[in-house]
Amino acid sequence: MRVLIGVIVVFLSSIAFADNGVVALKSHYSVKITMDRLQNVLKNKGMTIFKRVDHAQGAASVGKTLRPTELLIFGNPKVGTPLMQCAQTVALDLPQKMLVWEDSEGIVWLGYNSPNYLAERHRISGCDQVLNKVSTALGNFAKAATQKK
Repeated sequence: MRVLIGVIVVFLSSIAFADNGVVALKSHYSVKITMDRLQNVLKNKGMTIFKRVDHAQGAASVGKTLRPTELLIFGNPKVGTPLMQCAQTVALDLPQKMLVWEDSEGIVWLGYNSPNYLAERHRISGCDQVLNKVSTALGNFAKAATQKK
């Protein structure tokens, strides 16, 4: 029983749920490596990668500094369309995005919008199966990118 409790505590300590609808997981890797891993996982799962944005590079281009911060925009109509059929306004938040950043203490995080938050924001009801599928997929992608095997 103690082992199970220990495993649960370690797992939960690597996930932070903010009240703003962002799910964030600690990464065992740098921002670049985490993002590379995420990109590879998504490609292998048949997702389309639309854009990888390096915000720190953008800041540097105007003489500003920013800790490593990268955003990946991705999607798949097989997953996004059913969500938009539930509520078309969710298209404001699609395609999906995942952000990887280094905080002020040097900890790397991967974050994304909680599908439950999107359901609340867009007043989605009666689409639990779709939301659960999206939630599971995003969680699996995030874990694969951030956790050691």
